[in-house]
Amino acid sequence: MEELMLKEENLKNDEVEFEEKTAVDEIKEEQEEDEEEALPHSEFLDIFEEGLALMVQDPLLCDLPIQVTLEEVNSQVALEYGQAMTVRVCKADGEVMPIVVVQSATVLDLKKAIRRYMELKQQREGGVKHISWKYVWRTFHLVFNGEKLEDDKRKLKDYGIRNRDEVTFLKKLRRK
Repeated sequence: MEELMLKEENLKNDEVEFEEKTAVDEIKEEQEEDEEEALPHSEFLDIFEEGLALMVQDPLLCDLPIQVTLEEVNSQVALEYGQAMTVRVCKADGEVMPIVVVQSATVLDLKKAIRRYMELKQQREGGVKHISWKYVWRTFHLVFNGEKLEDDKRKLKDYGIRNRDEVTFLKKLRRK
């Protein structure tokens, strides 16, 4: 009886050992295949950019620039599903910036989205390299229907801001 139990235990050990060897061999084969299929970085980027260009041709994403970021794609999809809204920020020079924020966004979220929008715009156009946002928010107000958006923690909905509403970028008046 003991001899039979020893044989069974040896068989189990042999099976485990065989399974471990098989798993190790499979991993080695996968690594070898990966090494054979590895692309140079430049080729990978070319393939990725071609895929992005095709994706941006979709009617849902056609408003996005060619050098689109994942963040912009996610924002556009969130807009389509009603999880986000576009706030049109009007500057003094007449430029209108379509800023996408989530439905529950705060004033601070809007400010961060404006900053991100401007950074991406500068990267694409090669404009000014650095903007002091501390200076910008000290010098300018965001205004909606004559009301200054002063409380960064307050939600945009609390100010009555809805999808496609316009918020104005106004210079603060200096007190003497």
